[in-house]
Amino acid sequence: MSGRLVGVGTGPGDPELLTLKAVRAIEGADVVAYFAKEGKGGNGKAIVEHFLQADKILLPLYYPVTTEIAKTDTRYQSRITGFYDEASAAVARHLDEGRSVAVLSEGDPLFYGSYMHLHVRLAGRYLTEVIPGISAMSGCWSLAGIPIVQGDDVLSVLPGTLGEAELARRLADTQAAVIMKVGRNLPKIRRALQAAGRLQEAVYVERGTMMNAAMAKLADRPEDEAPYFSLVLVPGWEDSR
Repeated sequence: MSGRLVGVGTGPGDPELLTLKAVRAIEGADVVAYFAKEGKGGNGKAIVEHFLQADKILLPLYYPVTTEIAKTDTRYQSRITGFYDEASAAVARHLDEGRSVAVLSEGDPLFYGSYMHLHVRLAGRYLTEVIPGISAMSGCWSLAGIPIVQGDDVLSVLPGTLGEAELARRLADTQAAVIMKVGRNLPKIRRALQAAGRLQEAVYVERGTMMNAAMAKLADRPEDEAPYFSLVLVPGWEDSR
């Protein structure tokens, strides 16, 4: 009998935003796997630390690269694909030995989550369940108290890695937007918002729902860099009554 694979959404950062189902899956799993930068504990693991019993088998999956090489570089593509192949094999070894494996994923596992790369490699071979998590964008607009869409508003979720002209085009063609993957893309995002006439509406949120969360009107924030856990909200509901 092979084990069971569970992709667990850990939510946006606040441990109290874990679902009851996620907690049960973590406590019931034989193995808890988590993604992290080499030498780090990983944010997913930090969120669930309180629920990890002393006898739990931990399986760290260390990224070979993060921001050292551009994602468009063929070296990045080769190394990251190899990493997901190796990570899937490491998880599969536990599954083949009959152990259940919970793979942690910040936010929601199938929304910009690393877990999905394991899912497409393993879900066809093993009994698999995905437990959704509260997304980062939901956590951030709740923290900021911003009504994001209403009625016939269209919400666009945009990666900040898009080209500047494409970002501006899409921002001008939607009522509301969430811009993910901010980081070093912040100056480009600011220019795209300005070109689309949306800069004054934009709200910057970093580390939403975490202990050191911060937010500000993007137009009032002069810094050109942002941490990994940051995004930009552009609300669409104009008649906020």
